[in-house]
Amino acid sequence: MSAPQTPAGQTPAPQIAAAEIAGWPMLRLVYRTDPQAVADLLPPGFEPGAPEVHVNVYNVPVKGEPEYGVSTKIPATFDGIPGFYGIGIGIDQESAIFISQEINGQPKFPCATVFFREGDRVVARCTHAGYTFLEFEGDVTGAVEDPSGEVEQNDWWIKVSRAVGNAEKQYDFPPHVVRVHTIDDTAHEEIVDGVLTLRDSPWDPYTELLPMREQLSARLVSPIHLHREITLAGPLDPIAFWPHADTIGGSRWPGDRGGPRFRR
Repeated sequence: MSAPQTPAGQTPAPQIAAAEIAGWPMLRLVYRTDPQAVADLLPPGFEPGAPEVHVNVYNVPVKGEPEYGVSTKIPATFDGIPGFYGIGIGIDQESAIFISQEINGQPKFPCATVFFREGDRVVARCTHAGYTFLEFEGDVTGAVEDPSGEVEQNDWWIKVSRAVGNAEKQYDFPPHVVRVHTIDDTAHEEIVDGVLTLRDSPWDPYTELLPMREQLSARLVSPIHLHREITLAGPLDPIAFWPHADTIGGSRWPGDRGGPRFRR
C-alpha cells in the first residue's frame, strides 16, 4: 500500500512515534463574549481588544512526563503592543504551578483535564475544585489547506506580591506586566466541528464573567515553536491595581482571599 499523499502546497502532518507525548496537537477554541466583560477583567493600564476568549487545551511533556492543561486569555494591548492577557492556566502538575507563579507571574492553578482524539472524534473536559467547568466534543472534518505561516504573539502575565501581613494597598513587589514574546509556525491544522459547553462554577466563572455569545472556531493545531522570551514589560499603577490583586488561586479571575467571590 502506498503512503497517503499530501495535497500540493500543504504542510504534511508531523510524524510522531507511537505513544510519543511530544508533538500532540492543541485544541484551540475561540468564542465571542461581551466587550464590557473583557474590559472589566483588565487592570488599569491595559486596553481591551476584540471581545473574544481564546481557550487552548493541550498536553505537553514537562519534567519528563505529560502535562495536561487548559489556558484562557483575552485580547489586550499594553504599552501600544497588542497581545493576550492571561486569565488562567489550569494544569495537572503541582510542581510547575507555584514556581511558575513566583518567577514569571504565570497564572497557573490545579486542574484535571481530559483530552483525547479517537479517530475523528475529539473530546476535552476540565475540572477544578470539583466543578467540571468546560466540555468540548466534536469531529475533525478536514485539514486546513493553507495554514498560517510564522506568527508573532505577545502574552501578558502579572507578577505581584502583596505586603507581608496583608497591609492595605501595600506591596513587597508592586504589580509589573510580564511580556511573553513568541514566534510560532504551524506544522498541521485541522478543523473540528463540535460544541464548546461552559458550565457554572464559582471557581472558574466563565458563564458569569466571560459569557459565551457565539462559538467562533475549533481547531486542532500542531505548532512549531521557534522563539520564546519572557521579560518584564513595565509597572502598573499599584493603587489602581489593588482591586485586581485578590484572585481565585493563581488565576486572574477576581477572588476573595484566594477563593471565589460567593454571593451572600
